[in-house]
Amino acid sequence: MAETPEAPETASTPADQPEPKAKAAESEPTAEPAAKTATKAAKKEAKPTVESKPFAEFIKQDFIPALEKAFAAKEYQDLELSFANNQVAGTWDDGQKQFILYFPDGDIQGRKAFSEASNGIAPSTIESFLIDERKVTLDLLVFGVVQRINAQKWFGSN
Repeated sequence: MAETPEAPETASTPADQPEPKAKAAESEPTAEPAAKTATKAAKKEAKPTVESKPFAEFIKQDFIPALEKAFAAKEYQDLELSFANNQVAGTWDDGQKQFILYFPDGDIQGRKAFSEASNGIAPSTIESFLIDERKVTLDLLVFGVVQRINAQKWFGSN
């Protein structure tokens, strides 16, 4: 009888092979995820923005002074701003030019509308304002008002 050659072993036992690196990494605890979590928490605890203030406080303490400064930069010193009923109203040029910025929801991130008028006539057309913006900031609000006024060619340097 002829002897048959032995076939090489193709399957090895788990004890013969080392554990794959991916599984070893999963089973070993690391400090890296904890460090990332701590960093994210530190970012979340960052200084609150002016936009996170209560609405009326933000309008009175931040928005109105910033808007006055923007008008002063355009050399308009006689701007009179008021805030009532979730509306910011502005007049200048001895009351000949005026605008109203509406916040129906009492929130700068909510709905907003704008109207303007000249020659002492009350504003009659209300238009949507900054409707496509995901997050409204102080600078964006001021920029939007200045752009709307500028579009009317009410600033002398247009």
